[in-house]
Amino acid sequence: MGPIDYLVVEFPGNRMTGEGLPLLVDLVDRGLIRILDLAFIRKDADGSVAVMEISDLTGDGALDLAVFEGASSGLMGQDDIEEAASALEPGNSAGVLIYENVWAAPFAAALRRGGAELVASGRIPASVVMAALETTEASS
Repeated sequence: MGPIDYLVVEFPGNRMTGEGLPLLVDLVDRGLIRILDLAFIRKDADGSVAVMEISDLTGDGALDLAVFEGASSGLMGQDDIEEAASALEPGNSAGVLIYENVWAAPFAAALRRGGAELVASGRIPASVVMAALETTEASS
């Protein structure tokens, strides 16, 4: 297997446009990622949290999520949903995605066969990268 990552994407005011979904499908179709779990949650004004069924997210028809129906490996539990919801502002919703980086599996397997071990991993936030690039560009 390749490395497993997760994302929690907040939608202020529960507004999901679906603009990123075709790109997510493309990543799957090209074999770059494999979706292990996908859930949508809503945090009401009183702080209560509800998991929304993908089939319930029909909206105006512009948001077609049927392709993701049944994406559940069992990795995501209720505690994960609660932790994701704690990051949300009341009145907002979120998509919670757990995915395998399929592209990295052959690379990781080759490293393991050679005796290598992953000793650290992380992600640099996009805002930090953009700020560093802007600083570099300004000083050039």
